[in-house]
Amino acid sequence: MKKTAKTPAHEHDHEHCIEDAVAAAEKLCAEKNLRFTPLRRRVLELVWSSHKPVGAYALLEALRNEDLGSAPPTVYRALDFLIENGLIHRIERMNAFVGCSHPGQTHRGFFLICGECGNAEELHSDGLAESIAASAGRRGFTAREMTLEVTGTCGDCRRS
Repeated sequence: MKKTAKTPAHEHDHEHCIEDAVAAAEKLCAEKNLRFTPLRRRVLELVWSSHKPVGAYALLEALRNEDLGSAPPTVYRALDFLIENGLIHRIERMNAFVGCSHPGQTHRGFFLICGECGNAEELHSDGLAESIAASAGRRGFTAREMTLEVTGTCGDCRRS
């Protein structure tokens, strides 16, 4: 579930986002016969607890008092699993992670990142991907993967 202009950040209930993300992950893992372990579930819940990208160290800190295994290698393996299966994205410029609003679907990672509140919103735009691929193609370059991170100010912060 995405935050919309009608749902200001201060009124947004992330529990719905978490529930939707976990349900999508359970479905995807059942379809692909993958294990959705308690640690993977908890890392997904923590990533979706906000629309702000969260770093691995913050996840480790949050997991420290939980009995799920908070050793860095296990958390990084959980993050890798979630990325590989299209459940979260990595925001490269921040070295952080954000929930995927199109879980399990093949798509490009385009993000709008607010410099004021820190929220990141996934932008779905086939036209943008096609434009980048066409521009690259005119230069003899074949684009395989694309991630675009645009920083600015979100509508909620602009209205504040």
